[in-house]
Amino acid sequence: MSFYSRATLTNALGRRTLARGNDAVSQRLRILLVDDHATVRQGLKLMLEGEPDLEVIAEASDGAEALEQANNVPADVIVMDLSMPGTSGLVATRRLKEVRPEVAIVTLTRHADKTYLQELLRAGTGGYVLKKSPHHELLRAIRAVAAGQQYIDPALTHHLAGAFSRQERARSSRVSPITDRESQVLRLVSRGHSNKEIAAQLGLSVKTIELHKANGMQKLGLQGRIELLRYALHNGWLQDA
Repeated sequence: MSFYSRATLTNALGRRTLARGNDAVSQRLRILLVDDHATVRQGLKLMLEGEPDLEVIAEASDGAEALEQANNVPADVIVMDLSMPGTSGLVATRRLKEVRPEVAIVTLTRHADKTYLQELLRAGTGGYVLKKSPHHELLRAIRAVAAGQQYIDPALTHHLAGAFSRQERARSSRVSPITDRESQVLRLVSRGHSNKEIAAQLGLSVKTIELHKANGMQKLGLQGRIELLRYALHNGWLQDA
């Protein structure tokens, strides 16, 4: 069932009244919707606002308008299409992370190609969800990125796992074993937590976390977030995330 199917719209409309009276309204995650199709935005808005913890506070029809809106409204999460006229979702994501690095972004797209996925991850998106997926995948992604984690549509994780080539697997089996603390830190990093969040969770300083992260990455022969995410997927680090 797609995000903007008739059934989704009907269910969302039926839940909106209940959500309005909920005490959690004041604690809702504020969302900026970005899609060049008005009907898609309408369907998404109805579905999202049917959730007691979510609220759509603004909309944009392309990447340029998204950049403008992001500077004018206090959005916690931006849900953005990839293919749009003018400024694409990829370009907008790069620019948004430059000017507002704290904002969480979920890419919502029809593209299941691993090239798009990897480029968006490099650009800084926190979530990547297919439009054809059940609507609960988008809800999970929004809540995950708002909590500082990453969320990849389950239909796409095989792309990252498959990209972990035979050579990389052989390399990982030959490297020096990492310590329990380095493993703990890298697991949390692969799930999207920041160094500051990990430091608070483990009761260590940010500098110590950075040291464990750097040492673990070096021992595993990994460079950058994409390679770490591949390694995490291949070794089952994300299964209990």
